[in-house]
Amino acid sequence: MAELNQAVNCDYIMIKALENGVTIIGLTRGHDTKFHHSEKLDKGEVMVAQFTDHTSAIKIRGRAQVFTKLGVCETEGRQSPPQTS
Repeated sequence: MAELNQAVNCDYIMIKALENGVTIIGLTRGHDTKFHHSEKLDKGEVMVAQFTDHTSAIKIRGRAQVFTKLGVCETEGRQSPPQTS
């Protein structure tokens, strides 16, 4: 039961995709940081993620809103390369 309580008390974030193809990547804790899970969201889809003993970081690629206990932020998404003439 203590393990369940510990997992429930970990921080959560919510990610809402603002464009198709937003990628969410979970990274592990420990001596070597590694990718352990990825998801793709389409525009309007929402994912709730949790930081745990196994997950230390979450990388978001693409345009999305991120909701945390600290507030809401919006990623800038993919940038187009500068145009030269």
